[in-house]
Amino acid sequence: MSRIALCLEYDGSVFEGWQSQSHGRTAQDQVDRAISAIAGHTVVTSCAGRTDTGVHATVQVVHFDTDSRRPLSAWVRGVNSNLGPSVAVRSAHAVDDRFHARFSAYRRHYRYFLLNRPVRPALLSGRVGWFHTPLDVGRMADAVTALVGDHDFSAFRAARCQGRTPIRRMHHAAVERCGDFLVFDFAANGFLHHMVRNLVGALVYIGRGSKEPGWMADLLQQRDRRAAAPTFPADGLYLCGIEYPPHWPLPDDGRIICRPQIPLV
Repeated sequence: MSRIALCLEYDGSVFEGWQSQSHGRTAQDQVDRAISAIAGHTVVTSCAGRTDTGVHATVQVVHFDTDSRRPLSAWVRGVNSNLGPSVAVRSAHAVDDRFHARFSAYRRHYRYFLLNRPVRPALLSGRVGWFHTPLDVGRMADAVTALVGDHDFSAFRAARCQGRTPIRRMHHAAVERCGDFLVFDFAANGFLHHMVRNLVGALVYIGRGSKEPGWMADLLQQRDRRAAAPTFPADGLYLCGIEYPPHWPLPDDGRIICRPQIPLV
């Protein structure tokens, strides 16, 4: 048996999340079928991060085991020939059986794009979030600093979250304005169900003046999801980076980070 790691990208708006479901309308369902067609046997992948319905990925990493001998190019061009237009394999890499797409990763990166203007998007519909009234990025930038470090993120955890603990280490959290867009960046050792979308929702409350910047730290202390803001839509959320130790034969010494580029028009 050999183990293959694939780097993927996909448009989450056409899938009901990553993880396989009985209805077959998830990104994993389509990817597993395409790989199986090339392998000649049933393949079930393991992924670095299980994205929700509507969440996109510029970089998703999966691995699978196979006893079929194929050139690495077959796991790229061959698999892509069996995939629909909304998902693609970017690269394939031979790894040994110690590699695990999820458990070998030590950091994940998410980015959220929020269009902040009175009129909703048309060309970028489904690709960015939207908020119609002006947001103060300075207030939001003050608030986001409270997230860095080891924290209990229960206030930003969905009720259906299956994580064994709400404790996560946030390595980086930032927000900046680029024209009509606000760009939120988060990097952590792991994320809870809906965690980024709930963080963005709280920051929007602060940016519009409904709450003070110190509210973010208060929510961390309260650990009560009911006290926080509603979950923000998935449209603008991208899984955009996975970091692995450098001994794995992956791009950029295992630091697979690709920022999604949204046309700022």
